[in-house]
Amino acid sequence: MGQAWTKTDWRNKPRVQMPDYTDAEKLSAVEAQLAKYPPLVFAGEARKLKESLGAVSRGEAFLLQGGDCAESFAEFSADNIRDTFKVMLQMAMVLTYGAKVPVVKVGRMAGQFAKPRSAPTETVDGVELPSYRGDIVNELDFTPEARIPDPAKMLQAYTQAAATLNLLRAFSKGGYADVHQVHAWTLGFTEGDAAAEYRDMANRIQDTLDFMASAGLTSNNNAELASVDFYTSHEALLLEYEEALTRVDSTSGKWLAGSGHMIWIGDRTRQPDGAHVEFAKGVLNPIGLKCGPTMTSGHLKSLMSSLNPDNEAGRLTLIARFGAGNVGEHLPRLIKAVQEEGTNVVWTCDPMHGNTIKSSSGYKTRPFDSVLREVREFFGVHKAEGTVPGGVHFEMTGQDVTECTGGVRAVTDEDLSDRYHTACDPRLNASQSLELAFLVAEELSARAEANRAAV
Repeated sequence: MGQAWTKTDWRNKPRVQMPDYTDAEKLSAVEAQLAKYPPLVFAGEARKLKESLGAVSRGEAFLLQGGDCAESFAEFSADNIRDTFKVMLQMAMVLTYGAKVPVVKVGRMAGQFAKPRSAPTETVDGVELPSYRGDIVNELDFTPEARIPDPAKMLQAYTQAAATLNLLRAFSKGGYADVHQVHAWTLGFTEGDAAAEYRDMANRIQDTLDFMASAGLTSNNNAELASVDFYTSHEALLLEYEEALTRVDSTSGKWLAGSGHMIWIGDRTRQPDGAHVEFAKGVLNPIGLKCGPTMTSGHLKSLMSSLNPDNEAGRLTLIARFGAGNVGEHLPRLIKAVQEEGTNVVWTCDPMHGNTIKSSSGYKTRPFDSVLREVREFFGVHKAEGTVPGGVHFEMTGQDVTECTGGVRAVTDEDLSDRYHTACDPRLNASQSLELAFLVAEELSARAEANRAAV
């Protein structure tokens, strides 16, 4: 990172996917207020996450990143936070058993308020209005007043993020994450005929826990069995918000994006000379970079050089999002680009965004089978290339929604209207998320067995 970088440099670069605020004076006042607030995360936490992601890049750990498509002010509640955290713990336990390595847990939480859109406006019944860009920007209601960008919403987003982080820290260290309790929840999922195929793995996990207990390793005498490290992440889309929460780390003298432990750059905002890349390159946080079908090898090389000039392990996570059936066409050339540059990266799979379709009932949805197929293709390409498939990145919720079709509960197109609550893109529900973890764990287990046989 060049020493000349400052947190305002992005303002001199081309900006996309950001609102044009009509009240400049109000925007300045909000930014000034946010700049006085404490950061939401701390540099030591970001450095610890970077270290863990370094282990992921070497195949010594696995990354699970998941949470809401877009956090909602209206849906904000302790129960919703708890339920998503709970499912992620269950998924992590199953993945840990399959991979035989630690799972790094990163939530799309406490900051995932802004959303890029495919068009700046939308038309309903002949009426054209600005697109909804997330609760931190404007409102979902289709009225001219609701769609006006309001800077004050950044203050509400900060308050909600702070409260969410407070609860997540309490859950992580206060006993709620006890490994025995987490597995008891998972056993409930495998009851009945629908999930019978996953019962064997759940029973083997139980046998492992029983053995540990008989050897004297319990949560009563081992704090690591009763607590977890849990990190937050979001797309750093609204740069006025990001800049206002950016602080100098007193230990290192480097800049910290204080809005979340990890931030990422979306597939629509990854222009090498753009504002979002300019901002992300100057902060010490781990950075994610979405890589879609239009990412060229040249662009990727340029972005890696800009975002990770010192080639730090754990600094840069490449989030592949191509769509089922397209991974084999695009991922190998990007892997080759990374190898040619000798760059340290974490490879992770986002099987959600490339598999969005419109259902026969008119709802935007994602078929469970397509999501799973993309994950399996991701693992298959890395196996063929001899590289490390480091993690998975899901849009999911702990709620019992009906937004993605398929899974053991067999959500159909006709079921989507029952509990379709997302403000933006469809999410996996709790059952689908855990089922996917079991299926990914089988892939990881096969890889672990192959690695052991090769030694």
